[in-house]
Amino acid sequence: MILQDREVHPGAMGRTGPIMGQRFIHVLNGPNLDLLGVRAPAIYGSATLADVEAACLRELEGTDIGLTFRQTNAEHEMVGWLHEARAGAFGIVINPAAFSYAGYPVLDALKMCDCPVIEVHISNIHRREEEWRSRSIMTRSVTGIMSGLGVDGYALAVRHLLRNDRSNAA
Repeated sequence: MILQDREVHPGAMGRTGPIMGQRFIHVLNGPNLDLLGVRAPAIYGSATLADVEAACLRELEGTDIGLTFRQTNAEHEMVGWLHEARAGAFGIVINPAAFSYAGYPVLDALKMCDCPVIEVHISNIHRREEEWRSRSIMTRSVTGIMSGLGVDGYALAVRHLLRNDRSNAA
C-alpha cells in the first residue's frame, strides 16, 4: 500500500526530515487515483501509484532533488498541498483527475505557483468518449501537459523538469 503523504530524500539514507535547502518535485494526484491498477484497467492500465512513485524516484537518482508524492480525494487537501509547494518547489507534476473539470479552487491555487507545473493525464483525455473529459480547466495555467502516455507520463514530466531547470539557465 502506498503512503499517501511522504517525502523521499535521495542520498539521505538514515536521515529523517528534509536536508537543509533541498528542493522537491511535488507529484500530486487527485480523486480516485488511489485505485489506480484496479479501476478501469482497460483505460488506465494495471500499474499502481506505488509503481508511479518508483518510476519518479528512478528519474531523480543521482540528483539532489527530493520527491514529495501524494494522493487525495479531497479538493481542500490538494489546495493546501499546492499552497505548500507554490514558492519553494523545484516543480510540480499534477494529475488533477476529476478536479480537471470543475476544481476551481485547485485552479486558483495552481495559478499562484511560482515553479513549473506539468499536468499529467494517464489516458488521452481528448480521445475519451465523454466530451467533457477533454476540457481540463487546469491546462491554461500549467507549463506543459502529458496526456495519453499512460503512467509513463509522470516519469517523463519529472525528466522534463530536471532537464529544463531554470536555476541552471545562463
